[in-house]
Amino acid sequence: MKNQKYRNTEAFVFKLWQREVSGEKISEKEAEILNQWKILTEKDLDKIHMEESKDRVLSALELYFIKPVKTAPIYPLKKYAYTAAAAIIILLSLGGILTYNTFFKPATYTADSGIRKVYLADGSVVTLLKGAELTVDQSFPASTRMVDLKGDAIFSVAKSKKHPFIVHADGFSTKVLGTVFKISQSGKDKSVQLYEGKVAVSYAGTPVSYLKPNQKWTNFGIAHTAAVISLATEKKSGKQKAELLSLSFNDVSFKEVADVMQTNYKIRILYPKETADKRITADFTGGTADENMEALAFILGLDVHREDHIYTLKK
Repeated sequence: MKNQKYRNTEAFVFKLWQREVSGEKISEKEAEILNQWKILTEKDLDKIHMEESKDRVLSALELYFIKPVKTAPIYPLKKYAYTAAAAIIILLSLGGILTYNTFFKPATYTADSGIRKVYLADGSVVTLLKGAELTVDQSFPASTRMVDLKGDAIFSVAKSKKHPFIVHADGFSTKVLGTVFKISQSGKDKSVQLYEGKVAVSYAGTPVSYLKPNQKWTNFGIAHTAAVISLATEKKSGKQKAELLSLSFNDVSFKEVADVMQTNYKIRILYPKETADKRITADFTGGTADENMEALAFILGLDVHREDHIYTLKK
């Protein structure tokens, strides 16, 4: 077929198909070429395969004779679809916002100008001191009654043996079953003072502290530090007397440990300068000043000597 008049095979086949449809007579030259093509390409095909081959060729060429049908632009339809979709999204968004505000968004109470009392659904009463903020989930009260507190507040918690009441404050939490207590937060200083009932105070890096009435938990403004102090009122003078019951440090510098012990035991501690930055992890519970200073000296690998209220640590 190299010498055929029609070098473009597709154009030649197309022209033959066109003449077959129009009924025009095929020229002798075209008939000769077609016969050669038939001998070379279809000699091994039976009649069925030949018909199938012809149908495939004709099907492939039909698109040349199908006039394009103009269809209506789809842009207006798309426009309406986008508009409807946007409306649905807005409705769903508004519905979602309303649903969230109604059923999920926590309630927030603030005491901007002075003391404010908040009455919770379980019967508990929270007295917010100036500047405090209380956040309560819509699910309150649940199996566990939980609230979040910023600032200072006094809690009078309705008693429930089955449903603990937990106050999440800044870096620590207080768990109770029914009691009256006060939480104070001033900068790094954190404290929980118990008036009646029992509470458990959890603070990162320290053991859980359990308070009884007239006891106070505090961190003395030092991270990873926890202490329980007894606050007894003297009958004669009416003054409140503080007694250190337990003291825990977890990876705290010796200087900070010494400052806490000097303040609470009313003592003075002298020590080598190079020990100031050493990290201390210790739990002093129920010991006297003498016993706790002995333990501290042992941790540092130093000797301790006492003269009146002065403790000297040296190698």
